[in-house]
Parts: sequence; C-alpha cells; structure tokens
Amino acid sequence: MTTIERFIRYMEAERRYSPLTVRNYRRDIASLLAFLGCAPEEFDPAAVTGDDVRGWIVSLSEKQGLSAASINRAVSSVRSLFRYCRRIGAMRGDPLVKVSRLKTPTRLPVYVTGEKMERVAGASAAERTEDPMRSRDLLIVLLLYATGIRLAELVGIKLADFSDDYRRLLVRGKGDKERVVPVLEPVRRRIIDYLEQIKVQKICTGPQISLFLSHRGNPISRIEVYRVVRRVLAEAGVEGKRSPHVLRHTFATHLMDNGCDMREIQELLGHASLRATQVYTHNSVARLKAVYLTAHPRGDK
Repeated sequence: MTTIERFIRYMEAERRYSPLTVRNYRRDIASLLAFLGCAPEEFDPAAVTGDDVRGWIVSLSEKQGLSAASINRAVSSVRSLFRYCRRIGAMRGDPLVKVSRLKTPTRLPVYVTGEKMERVAGASAAERTEDPMRSRDLLIVLLLYATGIRLAELVGIKLADFSDDYRRLLVRGKGDKERVVPVLEPVRRRIIDYLEQIKVQKICTGPQISLFLSHRGNPISRIEVYRVVRRVLAEAGVEGKRSPHVLRHTFATHLMDNGCDMREIQELLGHASLRATQVYTHNSVARLKAVYLTAHPRGDK
C-alpha cells in the first residue's frame, strides 16, 4: 500500500472524514503528483521541496485559474498529507514551512432577508397537502432554516436520530462530531405529518431508516435536495442564490440579528472554531450600516 493510500485510509478510518471531504483530499493530492510528474507508488514525500510546492501553487493559479480560496484548500490537503508523513517517519522536514496562505477577499455570506424568509417558513409550515413528496420538500426547507444544519447532515438524518417526541435531533457533523439541536413545533408537526403520509402511501416497503426518501423509497440524494430548495424558494419569490447553504447562512444571520450569543450560534452550527462563526457579525454590521445610511438625516451626505 502506498503512503498516499495509507493517508487516505487514516482520514477515513481514524479521522472519520466524510466521503466528500476524502474525495477532495484525493483530488488535491493527485494535482500535486501530476505537477511533480510522479505516480502514487513513486511518491517520496522527503524529496518534495518548498520550491516544488510554490511552483505547484503558481500552476494552480496561472494555468488552472483557481481562486485563492480553492488554492488554500488544496494546500491545506497537502499540508495534512505531509503532517501524516512526518508522523509515520516517512519524512522529517516540512516543505510547507515557509508557504503562507494566500489572501482571500472577505465575502459576506448570502442569506434571505427576514421578511422573505418569514413568508417562506410560514407558508411551508401552514400548507396542507396529501402528497408525501410535497410534504418532504416543505420539511426540507423548514428543517434547514430552523436548525442551520449542513446539506450532508440533512441527507444523513436517520429516524433514530430524533428523540421519541421529535423535539430534539442528534446531528453528526464534520469529523463525525455530534451535537443536539432543538426542533421547533411547526417543524415537528411537519415531520409527523410527513412520516404518516409515507406510511399510508407505502412509499417505503421495508423498514424506514432515513428521514428523507425519494419517491422510490430510497434515501434522498444531495442533488435532489438542491433541486427541492431551489424550487421551494423560487415559488416563494426568493431571488438570487438559492441553496441549502444559503438557508444555513440565513439561520445564523437571523439569530445574530436577534441578539443570540455568538458562542451559542457556534454550537448550533457545529463550527469547530469561533472564527468561522464571526463572519455573521459582518452581515449584521453591514445591515445596520445600510439602515443608518437610509434613515439618518445626514446618511446620504
């Protein structure tokens, strides 16, 4: 087994990273190997120099046109590989020791305004339908907005992850870290209605394990969730970017705007670092500045 395969096994078995994260690591490492011109079985981490890595970074930028954020992510993958190689004794030095992160422009998270999201959530909670797939779609949007969970976390929800009364949900996040999020009453009622419809219409012929199912009774795919979110938000008149992650940003921004403590938002989102949560303070400041410029007598002076 090559060093790279051992590293990938380590990420899967010990670090318990998601399949999507592991796939990104594979792709980033394969990019470095392609630049170095060596096959995985020929890779010698001890032979890689800082100039090699810097040349690869220039190639990613100039030849492949990757953004600074994408390059930083690729370098982070390679940094983890070299850290593992030092741990197992495959190398001693660190070719990345003098390689710094590229500066990235600060981008505020895209979110749906409170007024629009109130209409979306209110309509999703109130709509009555006998179609289990429509109930599922409305529940997806409600749950994403009411809990702020990630797309991968939503797709992975099992019925056993709920408390007996469906008022709490155990979420398994990045690195298989667990957290418990509350389930609001309108969402709880939609869950119960949806599960009853699934049962009555026999969408799932065997024991139902996953919460969200396709019309064939299989666990829903990530692509289908994207389509559902785009469709439901478009129906409600939401313009611009419409995605599960936008609903996550909306959840966090609305909590911040309404005075929720940043540490509590960090815990609800499952962020490992408070730095990742702090971006939502910028959204709130930007919103307050816009209100000030509009309302203050000398705001447009």
